[in-house]
Amino acid sequence: MNVNQLSRPPLIALLGPTAVGKTAVSLALARFFPLEIVSADSRLFYRGMDIGTAKPTEAERREVPHHLIDVTSADQPWSLAKFRVSAYQAIDGIHAAGKLPMIVGGTGQYIAALLEGWQPPPRSHSDKTRIELQDFAAKHGSAALHARLEALDPVAAEHIDHRNIRRVIRALEIIKLTGKPASEQRTSEPPHYRILRIGLTLPRDQLYSRINERIDAMLEAGWMDEVRQLLARGFDFDSAPFSAIGYRQLAGVIQGDQSLEQAREEIQRLTRQFVRRQANWFKTEDTSIQWFEMSADVVEEIRSLIARWVDQAD
Repeated sequence: MNVNQLSRPPLIALLGPTAVGKTAVSLALARFFPLEIVSADSRLFYRGMDIGTAKPTEAERREVPHHLIDVTSADQPWSLAKFRVSAYQAIDGIHAAGKLPMIVGGTGQYIAALLEGWQPPPRSHSDKTRIELQDFAAKHGSAALHARLEALDPVAAEHIDHRNIRRVIRALEIIKLTGKPASEQRTSEPPHYRILRIGLTLPRDQLYSRINERIDAMLEAGWMDEVRQLLARGFDFDSAPFSAIGYRQLAGVIQGDQSLEQAREEIQRLTRQFVRRQANWFKTEDTSIQWFEMSADVVEEIRSLIARWVDQAD
């Protein structure tokens, strides 16, 4: 690393699959460094989605400042472009306060957009295409809409769950607007930070076990009541809350469409699928990421790495 790079403002990114333990590790590291955390989990933006997203508790957020959590309501979805702007503002504000920013999250597209400086494709000034695609999804289903994207842009389709109708529509809108797949239009301008990427990992069977335990804990903590509240507020299955794993399944239990045990098994299955998609963004063979397997010593190992990395710039 040359002198110019060492002079750049520091940014740490803590990456890894869902349920691996990123929140716990980030809070532990904040006891050693003046950290402020910038969330890169797209589900944590929304107020009222606390239990099912494993959102850091209010006590944890009082202990360590967190940014980009509870910043919008579920009926006002954030775009990737909005996240990028807000995240860079948060990072710069943390630097101005003399603190060390740490990105924490598992939403691969959002993290890549931030760390690589993706430039978002243009947006249409008309709602016509979006409304037409929403109507198509309402009539034919999200899977049929996703099939249209898969035919036009299989690369983008691979990274977007068919239930995330908003993102599927955005990808199709880009094609309609520009005549090119979104996956072929990605341009980037790396941000002016010195970045340390840290990855947390676990053998897949251990991770799946942790996922099952977390789902059970969230159900015991009142996840079903959280879903009831969203339904009572008028949110339907096409809204942002119900594109998150688990919310649609528990709504099905509330509406009598399936049993709780069926919903639990479906949530477990979908979360395992999500972990496999995350692996496309966080590859263990990626040499730009310093990988650590979760263990009793992992916090000390990462603390030592960060201390050496910070000392490089002194």
